[in-house]
Amino acid sequence: MSALYTLIAFLVALGLLIVVHEFGHYLVARFCGVKVVRFSVGFGRPLWMRRLGRDQTEWVVAAVPLGGYVKMVDEREGPVAPADISRAFNRQGVGRRIAIVSAGPVANFLLAIALYWVLFLAGVQEAKPLLGAPDPGTPAAMAGVKQGDLVRSVNGQPTASWSEVRWRLLELALERRNARLEVLENGVQIDWRNLDLGVLSGPDLESDFLVKLGLRLDRPRVAPVIDTLTAGGPAEKAGLRSGDRVLSIDGEPIDSWSALVRKVRASPDRELRIRVHRGEGEETLTLVPEKVSRGETVYGRIGAGSRVEPDLMRDYVVEIRYPPVEALGRAAAKTWEMSVFSLRMLWRMVTGSVSWRNLSGPVTIADYAGQSAQLGLMPYLAFLALISISLGVLNLLPIPLLDGGHLMYYSVEILKGSPVSERVMELGQRIGLALLLCLMAFAFYNDINRLFSS
Repeated sequence: MSALYTLIAFLVALGLLIVVHEFGHYLVARFCGVKVVRFSVGFGRPLWMRRLGRDQTEWVVAAVPLGGYVKMVDEREGPVAPADISRAFNRQGVGRRIAIVSAGPVANFLLAIALYWVLFLAGVQEAKPLLGAPDPGTPAAMAGVKQGDLVRSVNGQPTASWSEVRWRLLELALERRNARLEVLENGVQIDWRNLDLGVLSGPDLESDFLVKLGLRLDRPRVAPVIDTLTAGGPAEKAGLRSGDRVLSIDGEPIDSWSALVRKVRASPDRELRIRVHRGEGEETLTLVPEKVSRGETVYGRIGAGSRVEPDLMRDYVVEIRYPPVEALGRAAAKTWEMSVFSLRMLWRMVTGSVSWRNLSGPVTIADYAGQSAQLGLMPYLAFLALISISLGVLNLLPIPLLDGGHLMYYSVEILKGSPVSERVMELGQRIGLALLLCLMAFAFYNDINRLFSS
């Protein structure tokens, strides 16, 4: 059932993003007077087709769903009827061709803005940026971070949630700048914490870099009582049941859920003897946490969750909600920030300062689609916005075969006063195809690697 849910969530996401992207091309082409022959979602053999409209445009759903295309009348691709010559794509001015090609990525960015606008309008519950006590010797400890510090801003930029704090710190770390946190200490006194981000290396940024900084969320003290269990997970296989209270692990007393988590995370693939209180008595079980890899970080996981009363969490969460106009502005700003960040990460991959292991393929995307959909509508919309931005940015890269490659040709045409030669375009297509195949190979390799490592 979980695999089917993931597949459906992935296909819905993929279908929506492809349709929006191609519909951008289609609308602007029609606006510019260009005749559209086919609108295809997917490649290969058509599974469904209808001819609609004055031009009898073919609307197609094809067998391979990894993409789509809008085919326009073009003299370079075959004979064109005399009545359609003026409506051929290649007969349009360079400005119109740029508008048609740009419309796909722009549509993806507009979709992301619309999705973020809905999220900011409806309200999203997130963790308050309330800091827990840092581990001794970490940059956070040396900066004077204390348990209960509420982060109000990072380098002057307001932060209403934990995710915003993490985002600002990641941006600063990539720029190799230090962070100045404005915090509310003890709920009344404003103070500052100067955080050294110079300790972070490239591999740190690929994992949970906040752990190395010593930054963690403050959490209410939750009893180490098992509530939910992942089917087939290490906890269920070991014989743990909902309602079990963990008393000790390898003889070390466990008095809170956070203590249990720390012990499990530090013990991947290591046999643990766990003593639990069950009913009227006690039992001792053997548990082996599964190893999970995230970048350079390796930790243990058992597939169990705690029971947390809603009243207990009330002071630790915040609802992010804005009025319509402000929500739209923030949605546009977030889309811009994420787009710029994606480009910077791609550049760092090219220069080698960030590993290519961050590149994800369809398997990982499908996994995230399923996970976000199971969390609810709002997380799924946030996932769609992020993937839509990634698709827009990817298509704007100056690689032949992509929209950005065509825009590169048109820029050269503007500078030299004549179109790029057929020979140059043919050579560019071969290079572009090779680059795209390499990217796909890297992405699939990373997907397979993640499957085996987790």
